Amino acid sequence: MRFPPSFLDEIRARLPVSEVVGKRVQLKKQGREWRGLSPFNPEKTPSFYVNDQKGFYHCFSSGKHGDQFDFLMDVEGLPFPEAVERLASLAGLPMPVQSREEEQRESRRKTLHEVMELAAKYFEAVLQNRAGAKGRGYLADRGLGPATQARFRLGYALPERFALKEALGSKGVPVEDMIEAGLLVHGEDIAIPYDRFRDRVMFPITDLRGRVVAFGGRALEKEVSAKYLNSPETSLFHKGSLLYNGFNARAAAHNGATVIAAEGYVDVIALVEAGFAGAVAPLGTALTEEQLALLWKMAPEPVLLFDGDKAGRRAAWRAMDLALPHLKPGVSLSFGLLPEGQDPDDLVRAGGREAVDAVLQQARPLADVLWSREIESASVDTPERRAALEARIGEIVRVIADETVRKHYRAELMDRFRRLFAPAIVNGEGGRRGEWQGGQGYGTKGFGTKGFGAQGRGGGFAARGGRRQAPGRPGAGVPAGEAMRHSALVRGAASEIPRNEALLLFALINHPWLIDRCAEELAGLSFQNREAAELRRALIDAHMEGETEDATHLAARLEAQGFAPLAARLARAAIARHDWPAFADAAPADVELWWHQRMVLHRRGHALSSELKEAEKRLAEEPTEMNWARFLDVQSQLAALDGTEALVEGFGAASGRPARSM
Repeated sequence: MRFPPSFLDEIRARLPVSEVVGKRVQLKKQGREWRGLSPFNPEKTPSFYVNDQKGFYHCFSSGKHGDQFDFLMDVEGLPFPEAVERLASLAGLPMPVQSREEEQRESRRKTLHEVMELAAKYFEAVLQNRAGAKGRGYLADRGLGPATQARFRLGYALPERFALKEALGSKGVPVEDMIEAGLLVHGEDIAIPYDRFRDRVMFPITDLRGRVVAFGGRALEKEVSAKYLNSPETSLFHKGSLLYNGFNARAAAHNGATVIAAEGYVDVIALVEAGFAGAVAPLGTALTEEQLALLWKMAPEPVLLFDGDKAGRRAAWRAMDLALPHLKPGVSLSFGLLPEGQDPDDLVRAGGREAVDAVLQQARPLADVLWSREIESASVDTPERRAALEARIGEIVRVIADETVRKHYRAELMDRFRRLFAPAIVNGEGGRRGEWQGGQGYGTKGFGTKGFGAQGRGGGFAARGGRRQAPGRPGAGVPAGEAMRHSALVRGAASEIPRNEALLLFALINHPWLIDRCAEELAGLSFQNREAAELRRALIDAHMEGETEDATHLAARLEAQGFAPLAARLARAAIARHDWPAFADAAPADVELWWHQRMVLHRRGHALSSELKEAEKRLAEEPTEMNWARFLDVQSQLAALDGTEALVEGFGAASGRPARSM
């Protein structure tokens, strides 16, 4: 019995090799593969491997190799038809009725693949000839040059109504085939079918075997109602079950590329060109369950990129709700929020790979995004409303099908819930341990005119009005805590240079070759301290004028410009025992590694500092428990970041310095 290739492909898509093999072999995850003892030979050391991305297993002890069907035939001795029937049942697919009609349909699909390939080649050729100048101009404006156009097989559809129809017709393609492939518009009220795509830049869409099955067309005239137009549903193309660039991204993911889901075709191309070969996009619709399953086949925790505005957050929440029922141990999503008003294409053109890396480094796990959504939309100023939030958490958790993941989500969210409403423990003057510090409250319109502690011990009065307010309510005596008392909102902007900024500048003064190597990166950094920013500008100027050949010459230049006192302050910020790679006698290899890690800390710290300022602002404007929780959360992240400074200690391989003892 002959089975249609599309039917076998559907079984493979629904049943990963590891799921079929796992019913017979105890598998353990190892990198991107699964490993276990051979089911064919007795052994003590595992030599049997399964790779879902490539869709096969391999047994080194026996040499056996194959896919889902081969495994059943090898292990149980089933003939191929019976193996197909068994797996179809597991996949929930009815067996196809092998008839002459089915064979004819399969033959038609093959023919349509050939038609789509001819159309793709035609669009490519038009883009590159004189008639495609308009399309090339648009692509050039988006930074997509000839090499990129060839790599993604981009094309151009002429404005004429019958250009493609006539071109394919000249090669013997029947009009009926063009209609069935979705290339022509037809209908009872249309006397002569005409080209679906006209005056558009064309993006070929492939299936997971790399065959062109559809097109996306980007209009070049503003008055066109549909900026993007996709092929209709056909026997080859089901837009909810494919991802743009999915074929190439799957191979890249197997080689370790980060899987990133963006929103548009150009975004994907920009990301790939910037070095993110695992970038994909849905096909003009919101993410579907089938597309989510494809992402998880590529990577256990793909990153979804969304705009940082309200619409982007809503899209992230929809994707999160879609994913929750399907979470499994080790299988989830991360969410990267783009700067407001920028899409990935804008980000790449403005800041290159580094800008995208910064967004990916700040990607938040699904649990974080879920919690943020719930406390952002919840009103928690009464016991009943807090109880409603607790009930809501229970409802959310119940949709997670996997029992283990469900248990951990319930524990995580309830722990956050308890921390949100737990009374603060205050150890400072004027309060007993475990008691709300009334004198450190603030009123509904900001802080009291005399600052914290104005009402004295146990007063519990807001700055405005004399009614004592209960803890846990908006406008109540929410404890400031030591961290709050030292925040910029209370103490004002810091005049001192942040330690990390001081160390970066100190290292540059001692190792001017770093400026030459990292000038563009240095120019793009954000400095909080004005003096530090001025010194950074002076260092870049020295680089541009070719005066960074050695540290002595650079120091003399800076002294002549009046930076000597500032340089002395920077030197005092460096601790020889901890920060020795920044000093002049460190080996270049150690300096470069230390510099890279400090840069990561700087970018993350700057982003968190910005978040903290926003949290402080919101807390001052609206002193609610939710804003207080957000403030504490950002401060805890900053505290954790401070702890990571240990990562830059303990070098010495090149310099001969001993690692720091624990």
